[in-house]
Amino acid sequence: MDAEGVTLTVFFEGQFWVGVFERISGDKLSVCRVTFGAEPKDHEVWEFILKHYYGLRFSPAVETKAKQTADNPKRRQRSAKKQLQALGIGTRSQQALQMQREEMKTQKKQTSKEQKDAEKQRQFELKQQKRKAKHKGH
Repeated sequence: MDAEGVTLTVFFEGQFWVGVFERISGDKLSVCRVTFGAEPKDHEVWEFILKHYYGLRFSPAVETKAKQTADNPKRRQRSAKKQLQALGIGTRSQQALQMQREEMKTQKKQTSKEQKDAEKQRQFELKQQKRKAKHKGH
């Protein structure tokens, strides 16, 4: 049975409140990090999820093992309490965020190289036109 679910963890990091969305689909985990700024209230978090969830950019999927949850309500209550007390984000989530950062870095590097090459080509063509214009004056 494939596990499906999304977990949002909101915590204080440095000077901002940060939310980490962890999406588990089957045995794959993907993560998205959102900076809230000031401490968000429950209704603000709920509104953010409703308005912006489908626009979030999740990291590439990472292999993970889905945990089997028990149907016992007391056990579920204990695990919910344990999750609320846990601080920070999991290491798999951190790996996924790192992968996303690396991917965005390579994309940015590639686009800036293309822009630089296009500008260089434009400058070269401009120089060639000036040279031809000088020779036409004879």
